[in-house]
Amino acid sequence: MCGDHEHQHHDGHDHDPQPIDWREHGIKIIPGNALDPNTAQTPGMNRATAINHARAGAEKIWAGTVTIHANAKTGAHHHGDLESIIYVVKGKARMRWGDNLEFVAEAGPGDFIFVPPYVPHQEINASRDETLECVLVRSGQEPVVVNLDIEPVEKPEEVLWKDPIHR
Repeated sequence: MCGDHEHQHHDGHDHDPQPIDWREHGIKIIPGNALDPNTAQTPGMNRATAINHARAGAEKIWAGTVTIHANAKTGAHHHGDLESIIYVVKGKARMRWGDNLEFVAEAGPGDFIFVPPYVPHQEINASRDETLECVLVRSGQEPVVVNLDIEPVEKPEEVLWKDPIHR
């Protein structure tokens, strides 16, 4: 297949090969400093769009960044029928999930987090002094964020950590 410049159209039939403007319909590089913060937000975090239909022509996926400030916690929410993948770039993420946010797991730099559709969850920056920086990829274009009225195990305001060793 490599080097074969003909291509099959979406209807599955071969047509007279039409030249494709690969300059217009090829690879897109979106600079990290050119992301769009105009997307659905959840209190306690900042999301920014890198890849979507309007910015890059993507049809089936959305990608961007999410930053959670030191010691910040989001409210409980889910993303409808979308699947989400979170890649931790910097910091320590604590995820709580379930009907009462009763389950917990942590992830650090280089770790991937998978969030299935409709899972009630809360993102927490497990560090008191380091920003949590992540790359986020979703299975659809709509910026679905359904904020839930669940009393979270970890309230979304600053909670003072007590050192268990040096009380």
